[in-house]
Amino acid sequence: MTTTPRADQPKRLSATCSERDGIRIVALRGELDHDVQDVAGQALLAGDGHPPVRTVVDLSGVTFMDSSGINVLVTAHQQATGSQGWLRIAAAQDSVLRVLQIVGLDHVIDCHPTLEQALTD
Repeated sequence: MTTTPRADQPKRLSATCSERDGIRIVALRGELDHDVQDVAGQALLAGDGHPPVRTVVDLSGVTFMDSSGINVLVTAHQQATGSQGWLRIAAAQDSVLRVLQIVGLDHVIDCHPTLEQALTD
């Protein structure tokens, strides 16, 4: 398990990465905005600079997301699908899910109400 906090704003956003059955799970916690978008972006890439083929982004701990978060998710989705893989979103809080719905990202990236559903669907 890997945690990637941003040194100058450690409480704003953290990312914990793990793997289950060959699926990379990236759990984000905090506020996902312009100031910390690099934390999320780095967590969504594998250590060798290539995106994992199958990734679930657990947003249950994200309390706020702006367009920077949307951009990170779109980029990660494009990279995953370009590698014949997929990106799924799990457990977004209502306020974050509403942002995804407003911009239509929930029609582009599969959104699941729980992590377990995202891992098994």
